[in-house]
Parts: sequence; structure tokens; C-alpha cells
Amino acid sequence: MKKTNWLLLVLALVLSMFLVACSGGDSTDEGSSDDGSTDTEQDSGSDSEGDSEAASGEQVLNLIDGAEIPTMDASLATDAVAFQWLGSTMDGLYRLGENAEPEPGIAKDHTVSDDALTWTFNLRDDAVWSNGDPVTANDFVYAWQRAVDPDTGSEYGPYMMGGVIKNATDIAAGDTPVEELGVKAVDDTTLEVTLEKPIPYFESLTTFGTFLPLNQAFVEEQGDQYALEADTLLSNGPFVMTEWSHGEGWTLEKNEDYWDAENVKLAGINVKVVKDTATGVNLYETGEIDRTGLSAEFVDQYRTSEDFRIEEEPVLFYLKMNQEANEILGNVNARKAIQHVIDRQSMVDVILNNGSIPAVGDIPANFVSHPESGEDFRELNGDLVTNDVDKAQELWTTAKEELGIDTAELNYLGGDTEVAKNLDAYIKDQLEKLEGLTVNVQSVPFQERLDRDTSMDYELQNSGWGPDYIDPNTFLNMWVTDGGNNKTGYANEDYDAMIEKANNELAQKPVERFELFLEAEKKLIQEDAVLAPLYQRAAAQLWKPHVKGVIVNPMGPDYNYKHAYIEGK
Repeated sequence: MKKTNWLLLVLALVLSMFLVACSGGDSTDEGSSDDGSTDTEQDSGSDSEGDSEAASGEQVLNLIDGAEIPTMDASLATDAVAFQWLGSTMDGLYRLGENAEPEPGIAKDHTVSDDALTWTFNLRDDAVWSNGDPVTANDFVYAWQRAVDPDTGSEYGPYMMGGVIKNATDIAAGDTPVEELGVKAVDDTTLEVTLEKPIPYFESLTTFGTFLPLNQAFVEEQGDQYALEADTLLSNGPFVMTEWSHGEGWTLEKNEDYWDAENVKLAGINVKVVKDTATGVNLYETGEIDRTGLSAEFVDQYRTSEDFRIEEEPVLFYLKMNQEANEILGNVNARKAIQHVIDRQSMVDVILNNGSIPAVGDIPANFVSHPESGEDFRELNGDLVTNDVDKAQELWTTAKEELGIDTAELNYLGGDTEVAKNLDAYIKDQLEKLEGLTVNVQSVPFQERLDRDTSMDYELQNSGWGPDYIDPNTFLNMWVTDGGNNKTGYANEDYDAMIEKANNELAQKPVERFELFLEAEKKLIQEDAVLAPLYQRAAAQLWKPHVKGVIVNPMGPDYNYKHAYIEGK
């Protein structure tokens, strides 16, 4: 998600990540997992079509990531870094394969009732955990119940399952026993899920990290130490985490007990935490890593290299404006002034210089299309924000008059990586074009940004989001009143009603639903100015030509390494 909190939670330009769901994310990490969450369906760095039987040389992938993994607990994960490595070590019911199509994971197939409320998943009987226990339907029941149990403290459980799985909302509120969640193990290999209402994107949703299974006996045995170290984790996916040196990196090895191990070619993946672009480039040049992200100053140097790649992603970054924490940001004209004063084109051309494009709404380009005409959502709704400094100054003057102030001071929460600091300095300069405004930038580590977003301990924040599933709702549903990832103080009954109607009355009317989402985006961005869109991320990267078969996802884990291999290294 992001994500994935596909805040991507301000996760990586070139990394993972949301406040992208996952997806949330960091706009700046120069790492390996570009997030929520972040993603085109093409081979990342080389030919996805090649026959993986051609794998040769040492089958080890060496990567960097721009941030530490905040958690490997699927119930607590909210960011693209966590979802990347959960997705590499775990299988859910399905996982995303080529062209963002769900491919079998623990589920072999499923059936759906005529009213679209009951989904029955037929599970394989040859899947095991890395401790030898079989993966059963009860592992999903336990994990999903745990995710919505208020005692767990999960952000994504209530957010992803509320209004989707029957009784999830009431359970998360503490009003209904967790056993009443609409998920049942009919037997070890049959999982029955009852939905609250028809969910057009539910199959896509089952690939997301929050819906991964958990081995109840193991989790309870580990207690509060679960998922904090490599030896307090279990895997049921292509790889097993064997080492985790916090703040430094981690190691994955092929899971020989994986149900589809014969199709996993990599023997392992080594990851180092590296926040500095120049360090990453040096490691790449000396052959120590197989991929690195490029910040603006390196792009022109490597643009003609055969190793150079640009990965476009449906990941948006924007300024979140905390309407509760600051009276100025509670003023709609002030927020609109902030939207219009920023020169996004120069930002992506000069500061980022990595293929990113200006963001002009809350839905990315080339993400979802009109179900009838096939036109792209972004093209249909057009540019909801523009760069117009004169208009911004007029709005700002009106805001100051309404607030009775001549000067203003705002605190800006940004990242601590090199790219983040450069970008945040640019945005500060842009904002201070507004007469009488002073912006104080606070550069903090990724985990602190996650924590401060959760507690709404910020005024302005550079944040991002990658899709948790392929539907406009994954972006627009965030901003309903008291939404789990809203964290702006925005509350509007009319906006809430639009999202409610789209996901209930119009759930099985795709054209009307899509067109209502178009109107909802206009209200969110154009009328209420809840966010100041910045850019839609692309990742400028160097990839070793010998890396083959990596799939780039539009949601959940940025990369699928299950089919990756090394050829001729």
C-alpha cells in the first residue's frame, strides 16, 4: 500500500512504500522496493519473458532499501517496505502475477454466490509453514480475526476489512465478538468468506498483505516478540528471512518447503539499508548490488546506459494538511493557495528528474479506466490543480483576511534521506512565495514519520499513497470522516455520502459508480482542497542486465521476486 499505510507513508521515490498501501510511503528512499503501496506490469530491469530455465551463475539477488522494515507482523504492517518483504516471504490466497492478474497462492480457485456475498476458497493441501505445520483455512480465520480485534491495535485490519468482511466494522469498534467475523474454516482446505456487501475488487484485495494467514500456535508462542526478529517469524512463501540486522539489512533464502519451490530460481536475496544515493551508485558500480535508485543529479549521467530503467507507478505524493492542528490549514482558501503556488513541472523536471509526472488529482494516470468507454480516469477528470502564483496569492490574501493575520508560520514534516531533503527544500521555497509565510522543515526518519502521522502530530506533511487494490476507491475512500488513514481532520458529510453510495447502492453498477468517483475527486481536491497534489512517482534506476523475471506490481509489494533469476552473471 500501499500502502500501502500505503501512506506510502511517504515511502520512497525509488524505494518502497505509502504512507503508499501500502499503501503510505516515503517519497525519497533510494532503495529496492519502490512502493502502497507503488508499478507498471512489466519486467523490472530485464526480460520478463525469458525462460527461467536459462538461469545460470550464482542465483543471489543483492539489493538496497532506503529504510528499515518497521514490522514483519502482517496485522500491524502499514507501509510499502513491510509489505514488500511480507509479500516475498508469505503467500496469501492469491498473489499478483504478470499484468497484475491474481495467480494461485494458497487458494487453488474459488466460487462466488449469485448475490456476490459468499466467496468459497478451495485451498491446496501441500502448503506448509517453515516449521513444517500445514497451512490451513484456520490460519486465515485466525489472521483476519486478529487484524480486526481492537486488542491487536491494527490500523490496516479495520481499514481494509471494515465494510468488506461481514461484521468487521462492529468488531473493530468493540461492539461485536471477534468470532462473529464473516470468515469460517469449513474444513482444513475450505475457507468461506461472507462479505458485508458486494465488493467489486475483492479478489484483488485478497492479494494484499493484511489478508495473509498466520500460524496461531506460533504467533501465540512468541507473544510480544512475534515478528521482531528473523527467528520469531514463520514463512509460507517463496523465501524465508534468515537474518535481520535492524537498521543494517536482512537476508532471505529460498524456502525449500514452499509448495511451488520448483519454480523459484533464486537461492537468496540480500538487502542492505542505504539512504544515500551516491553510496548506492558506488555499490552498484562495484558490482555489490544489482539495482539502485537514482536521484536527479545521477539521471543524466546514466540515461544512455543499457542498465538505466524508468518504472512508472500509480503512486501519488501530496502535501497532507492537518486541519485540526493548525488554524491556518483549517481555512480552505489557505489550502487552495498552497495547492496553486507549487510549480510541479519544475519539481519533476529538475528536482526529481526521474520520469515522475505532476500530480493533478487524487487518482493517478494509467491506473483505472471507465468501464464503458475505456477512457483513463485522469484524462476524464483533467487537471484539478494548476500552478498559478497570482491566483495563489489572491487566495492567500483572502485567507489571511479571514483569519485576521498578516504573517503565518507552518511546520513541515519531511524525510531524512538525501532525495527527501532536496525535495522538501524545494517545496519550502515554493510555499514561501506566499507573502508572509514561513515554513520550518523537520527532517525525521521514516518510522518517526509513520508514528507522527498516526498520532496526527504534524501540520504539513509530504506523504504518499500507493494502491491497496485496483479500484478508485483505494485512493478516495481514505478521506471519509474518521477514516483510518485520513489523519487530516477532514470531515464532510456530502463527501462521505458519495463514497458510501459508490460502495453500496452502486456496487454492482460499474458505470454509475465510476462516474460518481469522478465527482467525488473533484469535491475532495477542487472544492475542499484536502490535499495539495505533488507528483506521480516514477523510479529512475540502474538494473544489472543479468537480473531477469522480476515483476513490478501496481499494488501491495512493489516487486514480485518469485519468478526472478540470474542469467549469465
